[in-house]
Amino acid sequence: MSRILAIDYGLKRTGIAVTDPMQIIATGLTTIDSRELIPFLKKYFQQELVEKIIIGEPRNWDDSDTHATPLVKKAVKELKKYFPNLPIEGVDERYTSKMAKDAMLEMGLKKKQRRNKALVDEIAATIILQEYLGRA
Repeated sequence: MSRILAIDYGLKRTGIAVTDPMQIIATGLTTIDSRELIPFLKKYFQQELVEKIIIGEPRNWDDSDTHATPLVKKAVKELKKYFPNLPIEGVDERYTSKMAKDAMLEMGLKKKQRRNKALVDEIAATIILQEYLGRA
């Protein structure tokens, strides 16, 4: 079986999460510098079989684009260019950063750990993927 990979793309950092091969559990994989996304994925795809990429689409409350929407659209174009045979599906990412911070609180992480934006991005990618799995 193959995995599904989720991306929480940002200007500076990108959180990445993946499913297990049975596509039951979403797990945070890492957070990387956004400029390293394509090289990271090329290497990862050589090691793991991935059947689909899920990417969070930033939206406002009224469904309009946010300041980050054009950035994510550009990233999707790059992904399609380098991985043309891999389906890429955008999903609503509203509230995922807030949910990630709430999850960190519930896990009992200390204030310093909760300020770790890289960890927030990785957890947000995991939430995006878990929500996608819940709908599938």
